[in-house]
Amino acid sequence: MDDQTFRKAMGKFATGVTVVTTQFGEEIHGMTANAFMSVSLNPKLVLISIDHKANMIDYINNTGKFAISILNEGQKDISAYFAGQNQESREIDFNWFNDMPTIKESLANLTCEVHDSVVAGDHTLYIGKVTDIKITDGEPLAFYEGKYRQMQNGAGVN
Repeated sequence: MDDQTFRKAMGKFATGVTVVTTQFGEEIHGMTANAFMSVSLNPKLVLISIDHKANMIDYINNTGKFAISILNEGQKDISAYFAGQNQESREIDFNWFNDMPTIKESLANLTCEVHDSVVAGDHTLYIGKVTDIKITDGEPLAFYEGKYRQMQNGAGVN
């Protein structure tokens, strides 16, 4: 199988959209990621997968912590910005939660300490121990077949 076929098959799995953030020194760094999942309830662990080409690897390796913001259906522009799809400079008004920068009005914010990391192919998998959680009501921003989607009446991806 070729890379395009693999990518197309993986696109058939609908996901939510997150922004991963961390602070290194005085600078805040963020990236959009849909490779996110829960791992364990006890202890509370989550996993993110980051491409080795992404600068975020260096920042997380240096700080040992990161935050996850699960985006709501109205935050497509935030996702696009942190995915590098929008090259305009933009001032982000972060919400500070548990001393970590998070995206305001997202459905959930989680702060994490790196519990473990595993190099897997061209990505590093970071398992984060969740240190705090904040939840807000709303509908999720979804990603399916390479496009942003919204849930329709809570019934499914459209």
